[in-house]
Amino acid sequence: MRIIVGLGNPGKQYEGTGHNIGFDVVDAFAKEMEIQFSKKGFKSVYGTGKACGESVLILKPQTFMNLSGEAVLLAKKKFKDAKILVVVDDIDIEEGSVRYRQNGSGGTHNGLRNIVSLVGEDFERIKLGIGKPKGDLRDFVVEHKLDPNLRKILIEKGVNKIKEWLA
Repeated sequence: MRIIVGLGNPGKQYEGTGHNIGFDVVDAFAKEMEIQFSKKGFKSVYGTGKACGESVLILKPQTFMNLSGEAVLLAKKKFKDAKILVVVDDIDIEEGSVRYRQNGSGGTHNGLRNIVSLVGEDFERIKLGIGKPKGDLRDFVVEHKLDPNLRKILIEKGVNKIKEWLA
């Protein structure tokens, strides 16, 4: 089993924001793999199926970003030996870039910090560069809508990285 977690905030007001690019990527990946987010559990909406020859559980936590670890912990408890991949926005890497990390700290990202505090550093991640804020960080990540071209590029790159991870 492979667990793929897209980070974001629930609610229409957050759609299209930089903080929700993790949701956007897993939505696009699930659509391509014909996996529906039709179930509720693990403090998430989720879908299960086959992708790239692997059994997958795709989660979108509904706890808000800073408590994302609660959903990851519940899934990890159920699927103890599963590999976990978290797809997340990142302001500390170049805008439009994508970076894969095998493990590590939560860095400056509160969602990752929460996951690390609850499950440890042993999970993989795809970080998507959304750019640096010119003003308040909170306003930037939860209110600023991503440029549609940047959003499209990040989604495409993120989906491709998930496929590489599954290969």
